[in-house]
Amino acid sequence: MLAALGFITVILMLVLIMTKKTTPLVALIAVPIITGIIACAFFVTDPENAPGVIDFMKNFKSLGGMITGAKGIGSVAATGVMFIFSILFFGILTDAGTFRPIIAKIIKAVGTDPVKICIGTAILAAIVHLDGSGAVTFLICVPPLVPLYDAVGMKRTTLATLVALSAGVMNVLPWGGPTVRAATALGESSAVEFFMPDLPAIIAGLICVLAVAVLLGRGEKKRILAEGGGDVSEIVYTPAALTPEEEALQRPKLFGFNIFLIIAAIVSLLKSGFAPAVVFMVFYVIATLVNYPDVKTSKARVDAHAKSCLMMCSVLFAAGCFTGIMKGTGMITAMSEALVSIIPTSMGRFFPLIVGIIAMPASLLFDPDSFYYGVLPVLASTAAGFGVAAADVGRAAILGQMTVGFPISPLTASTFLLIGLAGVDFGEHQKKTIPIAWAVSLVMLLVAIVTGAVAL
Repeated sequence: MLAALGFITVILMLVLIMTKKTTPLVALIAVPIITGIIACAFFVTDPENAPGVIDFMKNFKSLGGMITGAKGIGSVAATGVMFIFSILFFGILTDAGTFRPIIAKIIKAVGTDPVKICIGTAILAAIVHLDGSGAVTFLICVPPLVPLYDAVGMKRTTLATLVALSAGVMNVLPWGGPTVRAATALGESSAVEFFMPDLPAIIAGLICVLAVAVLLGRGEKKRILAEGGGDVSEIVYTPAALTPEEEALQRPKLFGFNIFLIIAAIVSLLKSGFAPAVVFMVFYVIATLVNYPDVKTSKARVDAHAKSCLMMCSVLFAAGCFTGIMKGTGMITAMSEALVSIIPTSMGRFFPLIVGIIAMPASLLFDPDSFYYGVLPVLASTAAGFGVAAADVGRAAILGQMTVGFPISPLTASTFLLIGLAGVDFGEHQKKTIPIAWAVSLVMLLVAIVTGAVAL
């Protein structure tokens, strides 16, 4: 019953969000609370001291702790702080006009051709994600590119999709979370050696992302030209004139200092060892004191970005509610056991193929810890009974589960960072990105099978 409730929770939540019947905020809170209350009648209250005993009222009272505890809101609290101060930091620099000259240089280099812009977006995100951190990638790539996409008239959903795809493919690298988890769970001595056979598949995935960038860029160009009402060969970009209020906020003399702040913040994120929340708190203070030392102006800048902060953090904490209940009630564990049990024994030799096919969609159901430490070992041990190597199952899994799939999953905080920074609707992002991400994952799986990385 817990497994059924888990699948109902995820499916109902996705349907409500993607059909826009409710906001993500409402769906992420209401659906798991309702199914969580029902689940209270089906999970053991105290398995260590009273195995087999179910106490509905005691379970019901524990829901609050699941929501606010270490597996729920507690797990995303630090990310919420990072969201707030990263928005304020980049907001201050945007208000000061820091990105306007950068955008002008980019446009001069690549023109206003949406195809070139899309290709550049994909390459930039892939390079930045070499560090393996989705949050850092989104924080570095998205804020400077949003004004460019707006200026040219391109959809922000295109930006979010391309950044998500590039970061997702690069997340398979051996220092990324999923690959390390998979290697550890399967008892591999080296994550690098475990990963290396998948390298050709990763290269194929990056080529696919560039092909997608070209297709999306052509689509954007066609749409923009059609909306312009003329059949012209090039899109002409004229920077929007600043309002008197915006002009008053410009700090052209501080451009060099603000660029230094951005570089210092990025270096600190990558090298300092401090949590991103701490880094952005410190750099926000420096940015606001230097650019807007006047208290009244500084408060006004916080007010101007308060809406973005509130929307991002509220959805993030709602996601914490969702994950807390799913883990606390045991629904995620039950779902993993159910998935394993429905695979026919006659399909045993095709376990790696099956795992590879469902890996990307599984990102919508399982967080990386639950999948790689809970589901994958069970799948691998079952496959071993049919003479299938555990490493083949693991290498198939990392081609989709919380790699290509992580930037569209409601179970990862960085997904909400991406859509928040890009200013796109969660449902719209999923509808556009999920089919493409799954296709890229399947191409990578096919290459892995052809090259022998995943043996059948």
